[in-house]
Amino acid sequence: MQVTEVSSQGLKRAYKVVLPAADLASRLEGELAGMKDKVKINGFRPGKVPMAHLKRLYGRSVMGDIVQNAVNEANRKIVEDNGLRLAMEPKIDLAGDQADVERAMEAEGDLAFTVAVEMLPKFETGTFEAIELERQVAPVDDAEVNKALERMADQNRVFHPKENVEAVAETGDKLTIDFEGKMNGEAFEGGAGKDIELVIGSDTFIPGFEAQLIGAKVGEARKVDVKFPDNYLSAPLAGQDASFDVDVKTIAAPEKVDLHDAFAKQFGFDDIAALTGALRGRLEDEFSKASRDKLKRALLDALDKRYSFELPEGLVEQEFGNIWRQVVAEQQKSGRSFEDDGSTEETARADYRRIAERRVRLGLVLAEVGESAGLKVDDNEVTKSLVELVRQYPGQEKEVWEFYRKNPQALAELRAPLFEEKVVDHIIGQAKVTDRTVSREDLFKAEAGEDGPGTLPLSPAWSADEATVEPSDD
Repeated sequence: MQVTEVSSQGLKRAYKVVLPAADLASRLEGELAGMKDKVKINGFRPGKVPMAHLKRLYGRSVMGDIVQNAVNEANRKIVEDNGLRLAMEPKIDLAGDQADVERAMEAEGDLAFTVAVEMLPKFETGTFEAIELERQVAPVDDAEVNKALERMADQNRVFHPKENVEAVAETGDKLTIDFEGKMNGEAFEGGAGKDIELVIGSDTFIPGFEAQLIGAKVGEARKVDVKFPDNYLSAPLAGQDASFDVDVKTIAAPEKVDLHDAFAKQFGFDDIAALTGALRGRLEDEFSKASRDKLKRALLDALDKRYSFELPEGLVEQEFGNIWRQVVAEQQKSGRSFEDDGSTEETARADYRRIAERRVRLGLVLAEVGESAGLKVDDNEVTKSLVELVRQYPGQEKEVWEFYRKNPQALAELRAPLFEEKVVDHIIGQAKVTDRTVSREDLFKAEAGEDGPGTLPLSPAWSADEATVEPSDD
């Protein structure tokens, strides 16, 4: 096997591989000889099948395996002899025209192909003591816990029909309504509903809708005029005026909820103190996660500014493709276009490509830091993550469990974010972190950004021992 480097540009390399016809013939003869004593062919005794007959029957399929093995052998040789760290699997192109390929498949001509590879960039990660980060923290005080209790009470409140025929709808009442919406006198898709329950003041309907039902009676028909928000998910409705014909069918008043032991026992707690303690713990977990997510985002921003190196084009294209498919799917779902959001497809593509480049850069940095630090995710951690995932699919636990246990790629997708979090913790442990107390509102305030926790593509370090690459003559 002859391997020759034919091009080198940036992170890309290309190699020409030639396996002489004599070598192909020798490999084919060896494979067929191994089959001779094993195959059973009518008219021949075991071990007495002529080699020429075996070649006519099995030569083509055996040669296919020989070619595949040769490709994999060449890939390993290229990686090992040149000490390459590949960003993605090699790309294989068979050389010559179809006639050349046919001669090679008959072991009558040389097998020639090119192997195109793209390497991971080399860069120094350095240390992280100079990175300064601010961690936002918000206390979980009694007022927050009491708000959570009130929300819990509202969500589980019992309603009783108002029996007085003269009773009117008030804020907090639950109404059952039928409605039909129209724009310019024409009904529109998704604008009608029957027997819909609505709590006035819950802000679950279009702004202004609920308030116009205050004072309504059972059996009353009301016309409600509204304007859809400019950022409404359905583009045809966004910013448009509409009117709804609403029929009020029932009105029910909320029962007063006493936050005492009896209320706590409805949820399996001994008393209100136990329920309050559980709520405080859940809030502390939520606040801690929000604080961690913002700290991680600040770290990623700092790392993005710190490192600049050439990126593997293949990884960037792959990540951009993943992002763009999500963008297109969301547009199809919402009916919105780039023009609806004040942009163009060209501008959006450029913006999302920058996001893809950022994600790849950060993914490579985190992967390099984790490898240098010897960080690992053990099987027990993956299993624990899988158990938590399975619990999200009640009634389908067994199917989900089996899917992941039998699908190495799916398990790898569970392992990657666990590894990412370990690397982030490792870097934060070296950085200078100061805490700043903020309000709950500031802690949970959404920040415009290019990525979020658990969204970074860690480098898919390709292993020449594991990959099988199908050759293509395209």
